[in-house]
Amino acid sequence: MTGMATPTPFVRDLQEALGRDAVIWALEDLLVYEYDGTFDRGAPEAVAFPASTAEVAAAIQIANVYELPITPRGAGTGLSGGALAVRGGLLLSLNRMRRILDIDPNNRTALVEPGVVNLDLSVAAEPYGLAYMPDPSSQRACTIGGNVAENAGGPHCLAYGATTNHVLGLELVTPDGTVQWLGGPNRERPGYDLVGCVVGSEGTVGVVTKIQVKLMPKPEAVRTLLAIFDSMRQASSAVSGVIKAGIVPAALEMIDQQTIAAVEPVLHTGFPLDAEAVLIIEVDGPVSQVQAEDAIVQEIVQSFEPREIRVASELPDRERLWAGRKGAISCLGHIQPNYYILDGVVPRTKLPAVLDEVSHIAARYDVQVANVFHAGDGNLHPCLLFDDRIPGMSERVLDAGGEIMRLCVDAGGAITGEHGVGLEKRSYLPWIFTDDDIDAFARLKAAFASGDTFNPCKVFPSGHGCGETSSAHAQKVIQQFGADAYV
Repeated sequence: MTGMATPTPFVRDLQEALGRDAVIWALEDLLVYEYDGTFDRGAPEAVAFPASTAEVAAAIQIANVYELPITPRGAGTGLSGGALAVRGGLLLSLNRMRRILDIDPNNRTALVEPGVVNLDLSVAAEPYGLAYMPDPSSQRACTIGGNVAENAGGPHCLAYGATTNHVLGLELVTPDGTVQWLGGPNRERPGYDLVGCVVGSEGTVGVVTKIQVKLMPKPEAVRTLLAIFDSMRQASSAVSGVIKAGIVPAALEMIDQQTIAAVEPVLHTGFPLDAEAVLIIEVDGPVSQVQAEDAIVQEIVQSFEPREIRVASELPDRERLWAGRKGAISCLGHIQPNYYILDGVVPRTKLPAVLDEVSHIAARYDVQVANVFHAGDGNLHPCLLFDDRIPGMSERVLDAGGEIMRLCVDAGGAITGEHGVGLEKRSYLPWIFTDDDIDAFARLKAAFASGDTFNPCKVFPSGHGCGETSSAHAQKVIQQFGADAYV
């Protein structure tokens, strides 16, 4: 169907409803929409670019007439396969819906469309002395709609919380094409938290077309520390030491030596190439609070014998440090042409032991690993570096990744902290939830009139028509952990 000389009846109906320039269907145009940041691929039959809620609803209704699957998509920066059209059908791209509809400085709220880039909202709020606090490392590209779908986090979610803590209300087009408004201008509303059900649902219960978020005052003072360590274990222990003392920094991030080796030649951040790990610790708030917490944090970190502690209080110096952290993943391409970024959570006290075992797993599979992660809340992002042109290398990487995910679960953690379950980790869901839990999730999904055709093969460990997916990940899970690990 895709790549034919003439459009199908389905495509023609989409073009009539949205306009010819809002639909692509030729094979060569669809190629860039077959992937996100994961191993897997999924080719849609058509991609629609609605510019309004009404057009979203129309596109969904047309796909329903043809009984085709529907997959919502934001900027395509996701790292769990959530935006892949695994079963073909309609890929609903929301990039044209990128208006900031309202900023209310008195009530400290904003109303935005899903295609608004994360960083653009903070830039727009800055003249009012406000900011949108969730800040994924991809914030210059990722969209707020995608952040809502995945309940995205970021370096500052340690103190400020993830996306769900900042969404007050949203407009949702349900899988049958009806439009609903959930929530409102404040969180203290009676009844079920339907907004909370949608945030983090990974596009399986509907398409979010408007989002009302809360804004927060920009902190009066900010101070960023760089603690340089000759031991990953010491750096990990310092993380727990800071939290144990009752200090919750705005951010507490770790970068290991392998990542430093990639970052420093490109971004020139001042990270020592011979350091085994660096911590970026940021405290913010009123001037007096920042001064007090800065002194306490430095004293605690010093007790874990860092080589050096540097203080950045001026904006250019802080921005340079953060450029090294937020640009770290993209710099890894200077070491190997491919990387597989993992997303697991462990208790902070388990960080030293888990990081040691991550290194052992990578060594056993002869795969390079670079660690850059949200140390303060135990959200790990081991990046397995490789060259997929080497025969068998991709399979080794997937095997190693599966072991690392299992390691996180066995340490008392979870299979995702902010990237979502998506296609990538749906086979791992039974590791942390019982059959009754998963059944409850499925019944909640059904309450939104969402069946197997709406973002199919995501989150849940099984689904109609998903068993025959060519996902390399699924096959590796079967081989590594047994047929009962994947349905």
